[in-house]
Amino acid sequence: MSGHSKFANIKHKKEKNDAAKGKIFTIIGREIAIAVKEGGADPANNSKLRDVIAKAKSNNMPNDTIERGIKKAAGDTNNVNYEQVTYEGYGPSGTAIIVKALTDNKNRTAANVRNAFTKGNGSIGTQGCVSYMFDEKGQIIVDKDDCEMEADDLMMFALDSGADDFSEEEDSFEILTLPENFSAVREAFEQEKIPMANAEVTMLPQTYVTLSEEADLNSIRKILDLLDEDDDVQEVFHNWDE
Repeated sequence: MSGHSKFANIKHKKEKNDAAKGKIFTIIGREIAIAVKEGGADPANNSKLRDVIAKAKSNNMPNDTIERGIKKAAGDTNNVNYEQVTYEGYGPSGTAIIVKALTDNKNRTAANVRNAFTKGNGSIGTQGCVSYMFDEKGQIIVDKDDCEMEADDLMMFALDSGADDFSEEEDSFEILTLPENFSAVREAFEQEKIPMANAEVTMLPQTYVTLSEEADLNSIRKILDLLDEDDDVQEVFHNWDE
């Protein structure tokens, strides 16, 4: 993982998010609805909802929008019919791509995802065909400019809170957890008022693929752009070394 600036990628995603807030808010709204349906509308008793609320705030979703989403989901749980679906496939030169979606129409979503791969000269594979190349981890990124703690103190705090790994990058710190420990560690950071540039459960590639041919670069960008435009697509993970 060394040499890859996670924070640069986060900032890149944030910039894209700022240009497409409508889609981000739609995605988070669906996540709120599912979290409420699964665990109730009280964040105090629903760690998944607390995580989604934290994600919403990190994407600058207004508090009243968050509260409206929770109330709407609480009063309409029978109509929350989103399903979580995952697609795995290959981009150019064997790059691995995982697509996670929240949808109320699996046929529509499957067709759109397949179309994105096809137009980018990629292909959809079977479940498990590329996910073994990734590790599911809770990941917290702390911007050095926003953090007053010394690196050693932050590392000890993270590990004491239940984190598995701590690494220092040029501009940030990365804290990794097991998925089941993510909520507890994130909340410990929140209570300690340690600012988090990003906090989520993600899929981290074990190795990266470098693309040098212009045709390959155009193809993978085509796939990722089309997936990014699809409102059903929640997250996309890949091992392309951007």
